[in-house]
Amino acid sequence: MPESPSLGKILVADDQPEVRDYVTKILEKNGFEVAHTQTAEETIERVRRDRDSIRMVILDLDFGPDKMDGMAALERIKSLLPDLPVVMLSGKGTIQIAVKAIKDHKAFDFIEKDTATEERLDACLERARHDWEVMAENRRLKVENATLKHKADYFESRIRNRYRMVGKADALRIVIEKAEKLASVPRSVLIRGERGVGKEIVAATIHYAGNRAKKPFVTVNCAAVTGTLIESELFGHEKGAFTGAESRRVGRFEMADGGTLFLDEIGNMASEFQDKILRVIEYQEFERIGGTETIKVDVRVIGATNANIEEMIEKGQFRADLFDRLTFDTVVVPPIRERREDIPVLIDHFTRNLEEKCPGIPTATFDKKVIDALVDYTWPGNVRQLKNTVERLIFAADGGEIGLDDLPPEVVDGEKEPVGFHEKVERLERDLISKGLRDSNGNQKKASEILGLTYDQFRHYYRKFGLSKKKD
Repeated sequence: MPESPSLGKILVADDQPEVRDYVTKILEKNGFEVAHTQTAEETIERVRRDRDSIRMVILDLDFGPDKMDGMAALERIKSLLPDLPVVMLSGKGTIQIAVKAIKDHKAFDFIEKDTATEERLDACLERARHDWEVMAENRRLKVENATLKHKADYFESRIRNRYRMVGKADALRIVIEKAEKLASVPRSVLIRGERGVGKEIVAATIHYAGNRAKKPFVTVNCAAVTGTLIESELFGHEKGAFTGAESRRVGRFEMADGGTLFLDEIGNMASEFQDKILRVIEYQEFERIGGTETIKVDVRVIGATNANIEEMIEKGQFRADLFDRLTFDTVVVPPIRERREDIPVLIDHFTRNLEEKCPGIPTATFDKKVIDALVDYTWPGNVRQLKNTVERLIFAADGGEIGLDDLPPEVVDGEKEPVGFHEKVERLERDLISKGLRDSNGNQKKASEILGLTYDQFRHYYRKFGLSKKKD
């Protein structure tokens, strides 16, 4: 029959052979390997030498006259290995000595040499086993936590990179600075801008630059969820709340607790549902559909839209009080045609990003004339359209050079930078009107004052350039 594996080595330090033999039998019965020493000095040296293999020391208190006693040896051993358990043995111990050994010098236990020694040592070993298991589990958890932290840091870095705002234009720098300024202000923000300008990236910048960065950043596209589904999406529902509700569902507000909820295309939200959103933003509490429990949360709401909310308010399509609650401050993201110097930077960024995510796609190069053509194009779909175009060009090039003939028709034949005098004047007028709207956070009357126009003159340009149209 094979021997059971050893539970580890215990060092028995005693100058009496009969004591060493007696203790050794008890230890071996419990599955331990045993080593011996006869003096305090020898014990200290053995601990120093075999520090990685000794699991416990059973140390005699009195090694005889004119020799280092066990208490001094205990102190030296603890200075070498503070976590090594040391059990003191004594034939003439007192309560005072035991207390001193355990309390002052951190001995694991104190056992007297008498008829109950075996029983006490068995109990001591059982307690030590439990402690060793706890320590082993703590070490495992420490390694696991370190691994999880490394993974979390990696994915957080990836998320931050995904939401990184790329560019060097002054117009973008102003947006970034404002986003970072608002980051730790616990108030709602409205982000405005044309489709594809990167409103979600601005929202993420606000979230990750502030004190909620370690908490969830949850997004909802209000245009993609319509009717009664939006209520379930945001607030969740209880099992059986309606047909098809087969289990409880946690809503996005609950998911975002402690962090940020980004409501994209908030202008598409049904007017009858806006009152519920307003209440949650104000009171930070709600009930799941079909539930009676009031759920309290701490959620910062950031909304985004490319719609003319002021016009919707006039038509009764959007609640003025919700608009006021959302606009503690407004961030207006400029279209890419107003920061053309960022287009080459974005092309390079999208190229490297695609190479990293899809290493199987061969690297392509852009002819300078292609870069110029991409810079000249007006990009009605903004950064999103540019990204998709760049990725399609790289994929189709299959490692070659991308020339003018490879550009898609919408870029070749679409609206480009004006070349004639009247075209340039008209473009300048439109850009000035757009900038006035951004600087006034969409307030037309204030924009007219900033531009030095009467309100009627401003409205003329506003209608002329179709800025009231949702597509702009």
